[in-house]
Amino acid sequence: MDDFSKTIDECLKILEENVDVLANLEMDLEDEKEDEVVHSLELHDLYDMAEDVSRTSKIKRAETNLVRRQTENL
Repeated sequence: MDDFSKTIDECLKILEENVDVLANLEMDLEDEKEDEVVHSLELHDLYDMAEDVSRTSKIKRAETNLVRRQTENL
């Protein structure tokens, strides 16, 4: 049983060390999808898109912080 808890601790340590790297990778992949050029947008469309980006960014940051706190508590 002691070996199992050591293995779990090691896995959590590795995960904690790499949470930022994984989050950045995910954000980079999402950024690539958002680099598409859209023609003939109205001003209200741009405003809506800016709000969507802001909300998405806040959600991603909250998710990352939640995962970090959960790994710290284990």
